Amino acid sequence: MLRARRGRPGAAFLQLAVAARAMAGAPTVSLPELRSLLASGRARLIDVRSREEAAAGTIPGALNIPVSELESALQMEPAAFQALYSAEKPKRDDENLIFFCQMGKRGLQATQLAQGLGYTGARNYAGAYREWFQKEG
Repeated sequence: MLRARRGRPGAAFLQLAVAARAMAGAPTVSLPELRSLLASGRARLIDVRSREEAAAGTIPGALNIPVSELESALQMEPAAFQALYSAEKPKRDDENLIFFCQMGKRGLQATQLAQGLGYTGARNYAGAYREWFQKEG
């Protein structure tokens, strides 16, 4: 049983809630679900790998925004985003804003960052480009 430190009521519950959230990670999308979303035009894909990695191959239709630029990109004014990335800036309420990288770690970081900025539909394609390339490439 968790005990509150120094007798603070609710502290143990708060510790448990924080631990559960950390373990939960971020919402994910599977390869079959990604295929379906892409086929229906209901997914916005963002490849957070480096420009060099993305130039070597990416999921068709993905926009490349390296994870190192993502926070500033998602906070740009829409016109500045359009000018820099030649694409419409994602909206905070976009339903399926899907991030991916090569193996899954940067995609997870990007998803969590986007969620923290208020992008409620941010999800991580956990299989990442590696799975896509093996099964679709």
